[in-house]
Amino acid sequence: MILVTGATGLLGSKVCQMLVDNNHKVMALVRKSSDLSLLEEIQEKILFCHGDVLFPEEFDDKLNDIETIIHCAAVVSFHKSDKDLMENVNVNGTSNMVNLALKNGINYFIHISSVAAIGRMATSGTVTENDKWQHSDLNSNYAKSKYLAELEVWRGIEEGLDAVILNPSVILSADDLSRSSGQLFNYILNENKFYSSGSLNYVDIRDVINIINIVLGKRETKKRYIINGGKAKYKTVFDEIATRLNKKPPSIKSNDVLLNIGMLLERIKCFFSGNAPLITKETAQMSKSEIYFSNEKVKQELNYTFASLSDTLDWACNQIKNKNN
Repeated sequence: MILVTGATGLLGSKVCQMLVDNNHKVMALVRKSSDLSLLEEIQEKILFCHGDVLFPEEFDDKLNDIETIIHCAAVVSFHKSDKDLMENVNVNGTSNMVNLALKNGINYFIHISSVAAIGRMATSGTVTENDKWQHSDLNSNYAKSKYLAELEVWRGIEEGLDAVILNPSVILSADDLSRSSGQLFNYILNENKFYSSGSLNYVDIRDVINIINIVLGKRETKKRYIINGGKAKYKTVFDEIATRLNKKPPSIKSNDVLLNIGMLLERIKCFFSGNAPLITKETAQMSKSEIYFSNEKVKQELNYTFASLSDTLDWACNQIKNKNN
């Protein structure tokens, strides 16, 4: 049986679906207050385990039949106020799951990390799996928390755990337009006017799921894999989405002054709405990046071919149009 943490999230729910489709027995770790809507179609085919990665004692005795853990649970935020929360959930939560795996003799551990955890010292260039973390002002609080979480996995490997680390870039999916990459599509639906000068490293969520399935079958261990479909200018991505959704694309190239104004307006808007701001100091900084996360290792070692940006946007935008209809 396979335990999936973060099972109610965009990626975790897709992982559960893939496992069910491949006839695996699945246990989904969920909090009692979790929204199960993304698991609605398969909830009768999986077992639910109520618990929180921060309180492993709540479900330690439920893991007797677990052979593999796919650890998707994490807090993704680029807001300064969430720094402590990310350190707690992303670092301590991962440490707890690694400890449970070691304690219970669980055979295999797949850790879903992020390209952010590899770190960077520059705003351009190519990053590979061989690059080492370096402290830099270019690394967000989220990146730091995911790096520290990875250290817990490497520690588990040193203690005898078979584990692999997967580092996806921005995962493109239109399942929920209110969070993660769904906000990119929502940005175009609302016909916002500004675009960044930088580039986006992206990957189709279906590619992420496929690669998880591949490493699960191959039992790859003591390795990390960057999962990145490619790199494209934000302007290109926005124009392509706008064309598919019959919306006006952003036409004003942002600069530092406009970004500062945008952050101020976002804070004012969110003060009244109660929502988290889309534009923060960290997201503004990342939007100017020209870093490329190389996918050569995945392509060569796993013999994998990624979906093109065109295919991904066709699929995602068709989802949006079908929902609107």
